Amino acid sequence: MNKLLNVSASPHTRSFATTTTIMQDVAIALVPASLFGIYNFGLRALLVILTCIATCLLTECVYEMAMKKPITTGDFSAVVTGLLLALNMPVSIPLWIPALGSIFAILVVKMLFGGVGQNFMNPALAARCFLLISFAGRMTDFTVSAVGASASSFDYVKSGAIALDGVSGATPLAALKAGETVSLLDMFLGNTGGTIGETSVIAILVGAVYLLIKKVISFRIPVAYLASFAVFVVLFGGKGLDTNFLLAHVCGGGLLLGAFFMATDYATSPITRKGQVVFGVLLGLLTAIFRIFGASAEGVSYAIIICNMLVPLIEKLTYPKAFGKETKANG
Repeated sequence: MNKLLNVSASPHTRSFATTTTIMQDVAIALVPASLFGIYNFGLRALLVILTCIATCLLTECVYEMAMKKPITTGDFSAVVTGLLLALNMPVSIPLWIPALGSIFAILVVKMLFGGVGQNFMNPALAARCFLLISFAGRMTDFTVSAVGASASSFDYVKSGAIALDGVSGATPLAALKAGETVSLLDMFLGNTGGTIGETSVIAILVGAVYLLIKKVISFRIPVAYLASFAVFVVLFGGKGLDTNFLLAHVCGGGLLLGAFFMATDYATSPITRKGQVVFGVLLGLLTAIFRIFGASAEGVSYAIIICNMLVPLIEKLTYPKAFGKETKANG
């Protein structure tokens, strides 16, 4: 009797990772980009971040209390949604707009579809697209007022480091679209205009490395995304293998932020390995098409939410066959 084998139902491999630990890791990974955004754009960037996070938490809490459901704000998913939305905002945005976007992200995209893990597209990006369509002028206004020569130290802290260099208007991608040249070093360090969290490549990569080391994300989606995007830009960008042009496109427009932090969202990306590669390739192609042939200089947000809706089809086509499954004799 002692030699009897124990048989149990799947799953046979378990992980200690929970929704809370995963979301906490994502929030930690976003800290470098958030801190640099506050340094670059001043205390108002902090105000935008706090507004988004507080509104997301409050919306989720009020909805669950109204529906008499368990309160899930402690799982950090609403914090991550608010933080991602804030990092995709221009610093000059009126605070009621990110607050409205936060309500849309949590209430419409997340809670009405069943809560965390049930949403069919990334809540933060869906909210950003909603705001871009509704308030295009304010969402694309990246102007930062310069501080005067007689300004105090507090004025510099309040206005941010970028205000020292004067008024920053066009983003690097908008400058590229207009035929101008951009500084890759400034883009790498973050001395450019843009949204709060997209300007510093090095801050984004520090967070991405943290997620890869912690195995919160895999390399498949980001690598497939960036590689397919680069190939398309080389073939159809009109500049051939112009390294400066190519790297400026890769480093600008929130591409790295989207590739590592939003395209890898568990709920809205494929679970199969082949599916993740296909998903990444589609993201790269769509983003490049939007940027090269579209009127907008960016395109990451729209590419990701469109591909989010294709995830069920991608998983159906890439679902692995069961080992030892019988097939029909004639095919």
